[in-house]
Parts: sequence; C-alpha cells; structure tokens
Amino acid sequence: MRNPSMRRRRVSVSMAVAAACLSAASLAAQTGLTIYNDGRVLVRRTLPVALAAGVSNHRLSLGGLDPASVFALDSGVVLLGAAYDESVDEQNTMRRAVGQSLRFWTGRTGNPATDTVTATVVGVNPERFKLSDGRIVFQRPGMPLYPAELVLPDPTLALAVRSAAARSSLRLGYFTQGASWNAAYTVILGRGTARVSGQAAIPSTSLRVVDAEVQLLAGSVGRAISGPRPMERFEAKAMADMAQGAAGEQQIGEAHLYTIPGRISLDPGVTSGVALFDPATAPWERAYVVRGQLSFYGPLPQYGNEESGVPVEVWYTLKRQAKTAFGDLPLPQGGYRIYEADDAGRLQLIGESSAGHIAPGSDVRLPAGSAFDLTATRVQMSYSTRRDSTRTIATADYRVTLKNAKDSVATVEVLEERGGEWSVLSSSLPAEKLSSTRTRFRVRVPAKGEAVLSYRVRVVW
Repeated sequence: MRNPSMRRRRVSVSMAVAAACLSAASLAAQTGLTIYNDGRVLVRRTLPVALAAGVSNHRLSLGGLDPASVFALDSGVVLLGAAYDESVDEQNTMRRAVGQSLRFWTGRTGNPATDTVTATVVGVNPERFKLSDGRIVFQRPGMPLYPAELVLPDPTLALAVRSAAARSSLRLGYFTQGASWNAAYTVILGRGTARVSGQAAIPSTSLRVVDAEVQLLAGSVGRAISGPRPMERFEAKAMADMAQGAAGEQQIGEAHLYTIPGRISLDPGVTSGVALFDPATAPWERAYVVRGQLSFYGPLPQYGNEESGVPVEVWYTLKRQAKTAFGDLPLPQGGYRIYEADDAGRLQLIGESSAGHIAPGSDVRLPAGSAFDLTATRVQMSYSTRRDSTRTIATADYRVTLKNAKDSVATVEVLEERGGEWSVLSSSLPAEKLSSTRTRFRVRVPAKGEAVLSYRVRVVW
C-alpha cells in the first residue's frame, strides 16, 4: 500500500516544478529589448526578486552588461549602489578565495575524495598558500577544488536597493552588447512601377534571450563611450521562430522605432529577420550619369590631349510622393538589391546599392553599376591660366563623346561639380545650374549612334 504522505510529497514537488517553469516563462515574457544600429542593446527586465520595504541587498546573474547603465524602471525604487563582477575565470576565482581554506588534490592516488591537502589562500599576484604546519609556499600544493559559492557561472551584479513599499518583482533597465541590426531592401522593377519590400536582419553574436519583445531603433543616437566591442563570431542560419507580420513604426525623439510583432528569441551565431513594412509599389526611373573632370577644390589640373574612357553610371530612382503608403515611410539606412525579369520571367539581379536614412516623402536614389551599351570618352581640348593679384584664373575646354549601342534613344546626364568660384562660359547644349556647386548637361544619344558635348569652364582658386 502506497504511503499517502509520499504521494502528497510527489504532488507538492510536481507543483513546485510547475511553478518554477511558470516563473521562468513569466520572466521571459517580461523581457524587452531595444536594439540600435551601432550594436548597443537596451534591456528591460522584470526579475522575480522580492523587495522588502526599505533597503535590501541582492545578487543577480544578468550576464554581460554595462554596470554604469543600470537603472530602476519603477519610480518607487532607488538603486543605492552596485558592484559588478564579470570575472568568471579561475584567476579571479582564486582571488575570491583569499583568506579561505581550500582543498587541493595532490594526484598521488587518483582519488580526489581522499588524496587532498588543505591550505589557506594568503594572497594572489603572486599566489601564496599557508599549509597546515604554518609554512608559506608560492606554488599550489595541488589542483584546487573550489567550493561552488566561489565560482561565478555568469557575471554577477550586486545591488543595494531602497523600495518605498514591498514588491514581488524588481524591474531593471541596462545596456549590453552582442546584437545589432541592419535593413535590407528588395526592389523588383516592373513596367513603370517597382515592388519594394524591406527586412530587418538581426544578427546576435553573444546575446541569448527567449521570447523577448524586440524593438529596433533607426537613427543616429549619440553615445558617451567608444563604439561596440569587436564582434567575435558570426554564423548566420535560418530562424524557425520568425515573427509574423510587419513591424510597427513610430517616431521617438529624432529617431524612428520599429516594434516587431509577437516575441522572438535570439541565440549567439543566429540571424533572425522581420519585415519592416508590408510590400509597397512605387514609380521608378532609370538615369545614366557621366561624372565631370573638375576637382572639387584646389587647382584645375591640366590633362593631355588624348581621349580617356569614363564610366556611364546607372542610377535608379524610386519616386516617393507624400501621402502614399510607400512615400510616408521612413526608411532606415541599408542595402538595396535591384531585380528585373528576363524574357522568360525569371528575376535577375541587375544592381546592388546602399543608402542612408531616408525621410518620408524623399525619393530613393540608388547608383547600381555602369551601363554596358553606353560608353563615354572625354578629352581636355584647351587649357590656360593667368594671375590676378593673389588668385589664379583658369579656363579649359572639354569634349565628351557618348556612344549608344542600344536600339533605343538614351539620355545621358553629364555632371560637373566644383566648390568655390567657377562657371560654365559656353556649351554646345544648355547648362542647367542645379546648385552653386553642380551643373548638369542633358545629352540625347540616338539609337546606334553617338552625340558630342563640348563646354568651356572658368575656375578661380
């Protein structure tokens, strides 16, 4: 016959295990992260630590953190002091044993339970040990067998806390490292419109959390210390517990915050991702650009009279009108991959680019390589200088020849940029002054043909 008291003990143990699991799940559900582009991670945690009214002391294993950043999330709780010990190695374990007696296994019989001697740790750097007969030695008398209370499984934070009232939990915020995020965009070009989607990739190098609420902050947020510690190891792999749906977005301060729906887990070496917004469409344009030869500052160089080839850059512009679904989105800085379908409908990568943070209503302009069927050459036709008191005044003539192997007409923009005092004196095509530093020529190049642009500039330095 079974003992009823034994049955009751089993039931109580089962209830205790279930309560512990529930407590762990509740703790995980109350962890929130804000991940910054630069590798900082703001952690908000609710810890199952009972606070008595008044002053109390607590030792917490929170992993790696910046101890100067710890703060209480509740207004009725004040942190009076903190001590952070992140030393989990043996050297610092021995340091914590100073003044205590340790058992050392000598290894003579192979039985650690009996083949031991006891010595008191007198000090470290160098290590000194006091034997049972009072003598001091500078060499360990054997392999130390440390008590569990001396060994830190994780970095430990000791806190002195004052609470206005008794509480069942302690809510803390602090900064750590170990995760970052970046935006990646996919642009699929169609006839006149492009389909655009954006995803946030979140690589974790050392941070491990389970079922956390995760937010991503996009923007330039100042910091008082140097940048994040170097990333140690990165192995990207797919996540099985990806968040569902697009992230919610809001402006906070002078930055933008994206809240990932649901909860996700982060593991070291794993990259997870979430959609930043629902796929959107936008009108797009393709432009061809040839850069000028003027130096932005300093003297105007003199070149030889031989033609030199210059690349014809390909630029794609996604038009973002205000009060449209895509136009009203703030786009965090990130990389863009541009695709276009071939004759059989298969998508092909035709360009990769990057762009900084783009405010709502601003177009996305992406340089994406050089044209294959459009070529350009440039030659400096003339060059002269003269002195005017303390200044040098130079004039130069340039000729740009553009060739088009396409079956259709192409318009190429020739851009000249220069700071300071300069101007276009004459040109074979109209010169559009876009700003005090930039002038543009639009050159129409016929199909299977060529076009020539000539212009004279005056530069003062």
